[in-house]
Amino acid sequence: MNIALGTIPFGTAVGTRETFALLDRFAEAGGTMLDTANNYPFWVEGRSGDESELAIGAWLAARGNRDEVFISTKAGARPTVPGDTTLDSAEGLSAAVVARAAEGSLRRLGTDYLDVYWSHIEDRAVPLEETLGAFDELARAGKVRAVGASNLPAWRLERARNVSAARGWMPYTYLQLRHTYLRPRPDTRPAESGHRLVTDDHLDYLAAEPDVTLWAYNTLMYGAYTRTDRPIPEIYDHPGTERRLALLHEVADELGATPNQVVLAWLMSGGIVPIVGVTRMEQLDEAIGAADLKLDTELRARLDAAR
Repeated sequence: MNIALGTIPFGTAVGTRETFALLDRFAEAGGTMLDTANNYPFWVEGRSGDESELAIGAWLAARGNRDEVFISTKAGARPTVPGDTTLDSAEGLSAAVVARAAEGSLRRLGTDYLDVYWSHIEDRAVPLEETLGAFDELARAGKVRAVGASNLPAWRLERARNVSAARGWMPYTYLQLRHTYLRPRPDTRPAESGHRLVTDDHLDYLAAEPDVTLWAYNTLMYGAYTRTDRPIPEIYDHPGTERRLALLHEVADELGATPNQVVLAWLMSGGIVPIVGVTRMEQLDEAIGAADLKLDTELRARLDAAR
């Protein structure tokens, strides 16, 4: 199943019993990829950012299935000031932070390696050479099997990969950005601090570099495709959105699927790994159903053509 399960609320808004049930169902359906970070959900009052990793670690220990699961976690955006709910005091990506953060994540997850380790945010205060060298040291020590970059512009990703190539270091082969079926207005950014949207430059770069895999987050816009109480974000406020939504619902009706499932299938048909955050079993089952939804060339072309 080419879907990653987002785990931000696990261990907090989603209790231990419900977390285990969701993870069990995901694994039974063939899901393997879990996406977390060393700061989820630090912005919730009373939370440290340890909670999501700890919940996953408890499940892995209880099930004894570490080698059957692909663990993705991140460093760089954990606050250094207790109670800070912004990125103003983010730890950043110095070599010392990357090494220390990795040890913390390994401990909370109860594992001795990470399948992919991400730089969570862009940190231009630290030279790329320092950050990438620290990632490579983790890889050489067997603690990291692949590295990725989250929320980077395309030109910075290219520069980082060139730095690694020139030094024989493990390069970024994963990219994580905010992406969905709707297209934002040009030159807009999400309201959420630190989030970066997929651009045409990113997509062009990915097409030219097949060894880089895109993981997309906020794929279903917090339920806005199907829930009247969740408005479409303002960055998508333009006439093309109405046309794209109309076509999305038309295709969903033709396939006997939900709009959410068509969005996920559209992403997967483009070689993208969608990250899906869930809090209830019915949400997970809907996402699992999208894994079996195939878009033929004609349907894909129709969905792409709407502007």
